[in-house]
Amino acid sequence: MDLLVVDDDGLIRDSLKLLLETEEGWSVRCAPDGAEAFRLCGERRPDVALMDIRMPVCDGVAATKRIKEAYPEVKIVMLTTFTDDAYIASAMEAGAEGYLLKSTPADGIVERIRAVEKGAMVFDRGVGLSAKKTAAPVFGRLTERENEVLALVASGLSNGEIAAKLFLSQGTVRNAVSSVLEKLELRDRTQLAVYYWKNA
Repeated sequence: MDLLVVDDDGLIRDSLKLLLETEEGWSVRCAPDGAEAFRLCGERRPDVALMDIRMPVCDGVAATKRIKEAYPEVKIVMLTTFTDDAYIASAMEAGAEGYLLKSTPADGIVERIRAVEKGAMVFDRGVGLSAKKTAAPVFGRLTERENEVLALVASGLSNGEIAAKLFLSQGTVRNAVSSVLEKLELRDRTQLAVYYWKNA
């Protein structure tokens, strides 16, 4: 797998490169800011980019938007210290497939990169509902159960994980997700997550 690590902290770049290149068949390039990341994507598309948010020259959200517009096949995971809802919403709106904290254990980062490469959305357990200082927002068009399911989808949980957490069958969760999509007139889980974080 071809990876791109984008961070203005040289120590973090070098550490992630060393960590990720221990995985068989993984190669890692690095960029100190979003502008250089965009240039490197033009040379050779990475499968997954790990993107910091606050960087000089071009920040992570702006870089994500530019890269996704030019090279939509590149999967991007934000890797940051910020759990602020506004950052999460803007990153998802820009097209990111995930949002992880730098405190995520090394094996957790590797596991989530693999998941994103296969098409999943990923969130750190420290992001999402646990990062909110107030209760999760309630959307009036949705039932109480649908609001619960929406919040868990927005936190990156799969249907199976939601089913286990709410003690429901996966079929019931699938139906709830379909109902939420229909009521909110949205297309997919990514749009659900963006909607949730923008309106949280």
